[in-house]
Amino acid sequence: MPLFPESAYQLELPKMHRVLQKFDTTQLENVEETLRAEMHKKEISSLVKPGMRIAMAVGSRGIQNLALIVKTIADELQNMGAMPFIVPAMGSHGGGTAKGQTAVLEGYGITEETIGIPVKSSLEVDEIGTVECESGTVQVVVDHYAAHADLIIPIGRVKPHTDFRGPIESGLCKMLTIGLGKFEGCTRLHHMGAIHFPTLLPVAAKLVIDKTPVGFGVAIIENSYDQTYHIEMVPADKIHDREPELLKIARSKMPKILVKEIDALIVQEMGKDISGAGMDPNIIGRAARGRLKDFDGPEIQRFLVKSLTKDTHGNASGIGLADYVLKPCAETIDLGATYTNSVSCGNPEGGRIPIQVMDVKEGVLACLRSGVGVDLNAPKIVYIKNTLQLGEIWVSDALIEEVRRNPQLILCDEEQSIEKLQMS
Repeated sequence: MPLFPESAYQLELPKMHRVLQKFDTTQLENVEETLRAEMHKKEISSLVKPGMRIAMAVGSRGIQNLALIVKTIADELQNMGAMPFIVPAMGSHGGGTAKGQTAVLEGYGITEETIGIPVKSSLEVDEIGTVECESGTVQVVVDHYAAHADLIIPIGRVKPHTDFRGPIESGLCKMLTIGLGKFEGCTRLHHMGAIHFPTLLPVAAKLVIDKTPVGFGVAIIENSYDQTYHIEMVPADKIHDREPELLKIARSKMPKILVKEIDALIVQEMGKDISGAGMDPNIIGRAARGRLKDFDGPEIQRFLVKSLTKDTHGNASGIGLADYVLKPCAETIDLGATYTNSVSCGNPEGGRIPIQVMDVKEGVLACLRSGVGVDLNAPKIVYIKNTLQLGEIWVSDALIEEVRRNPQLILCDEEQSIEKLQMS
């Protein structure tokens, strides 16, 4: 059913213009060499003994070079005489099932065949102790296979979290607690409230380190172009001191949308491989409970989502951040996976399905007509592929002059209609 009278659809939408955003392009020149050098640092290599059964905890984010990183570490561990295996460390992702979490890893090219070591996926967990926060006491749990290994190695990207701010946000501590906590541990910790995570996650991670054989973590930082910028192996007893410093580096490498005001933001794709919230609140400024307090990006009035990524496997947790979604996109949502993830993370708002629109034109019209003070004859529209890849954006005519004044923006000699625009 059309949202508007026929006359409303006669409004001609502006052409979109390709714009390059300039960020620091520094990246790691050789990922494999860096990993091997890190593995042979004395403080790391001394932790690995021949015959050790080593659990490599691998998560569900779309990390650049993840399969290469996991494969290289696995090979080095085997060269040192150890017997590594992989455990999914992704909380309630993958529909909160062992099979689903294996499928998520397969989507990143991580299988027994490609990596050459077993993948042990289970929701069974062991209770290791309790920690307290202002909202109560919580029993911390850890993946059963990991808890009974001789060594645990969490592998994860360090970055600003989507829901809270603190010295430690997304990274190794979160992998050890929410990731390795599987569905049960993820649910228990989120039940305490994300507002307490700045203190709760470090305390819970310390318990995991004290009570289980965590050896060292592999911290990954990416640059503004979603490229590997830094990899560092951190001994378990130094994780709490080092992760805040790594977070500062990661925050400085976050990309932005470099315009000041947007009437309608069109997001080509969203998914759990892009961000835990599907669309990173650090980029769009909108979280499940409203605008981020410290957000220094553009003022964005309305959002339209076109599709889900292939690697999100139908999990649309975070779709509730959008105002509108294309109907074909809504039809690809795996409600079970989305609802499981949203509820276990204490974020039912993120699983709410936005208003469905027939096509891009109807979605953009809905964004503009539901915005405040929008000039329908000169709307400020921005089109992005996703919130992870922002080196290229498309802007409407009304933003061209602002683009020309910004030395970090390069206006290209390319234009396209909004309806036909599809970034590769």
